[in-house]
Amino acid sequence: MRSVSDLTARARIRDAALARFGTDGVAGTSVRAVAADAGVSPALVVHHFGSKEGLRQACDDYVLASIRDGGEAATEALGEILQAATPVRRYLARALLDDTPAAGALFAEIVERTEEWLAGGEEDGWVRASADARARAVTYVSWLLAPLVLGDQVGRLLGGDPAETATAVRGARAGLEMLTHGLFADDRWLTAFTDLDKSTKP
Repeated sequence: MRSVSDLTARARIRDAALARFGTDGVAGTSVRAVAADAGVSPALVVHHFGSKEGLRQACDDYVLASIRDGGEAATEALGEILQAATPVRRYLARALLDDTPAAGALFAEIVERTEEWLAGGEEDGWVRASADARARAVTYVSWLLAPLVLGDQVGRLLGGDPAETATAVRGARAGLEMLTHGLFADDRWLTAFTDLDKSTKP
């Protein structure tokens, strides 16, 4: 049986790694740096996680669980991402940039759930029909995650870290305003890209 202090140390190390990986990436982070942030020895990090790769896997698992367990209010991608804690969102952004297996799995899962959510919206009448439901779901989720991945650039122009809730909500609201009320006053761009799509198909 592990003691309470042992479990607390493990969680503290994981949280320190989550923050450090989110800032510097896995390649730019050392076990020694994580240990220093957590206030423990490097040997204790190895004792709990075996290696930096084991520590990364623990962080991946934690992020997956954090977003999956968002609750009833987080049944679609927007809620899942916004309800996650700031370090989790920051870690997810870095994991997407580094193309980790967990980030790929999470992206695919959110797309699947979003596609189902939008299909349900079509049935209930609050989502318009789409000619390509899969592409719609992928694009929608990509729009939601783009500010996280482009954090520095977006943050400079919006005046805040996109991983922080206030900036994330501001960006999400602007996106939803466009999705709800529309952006273009005519269909010239839709027509152009529809024609282009047709011309590229055999």
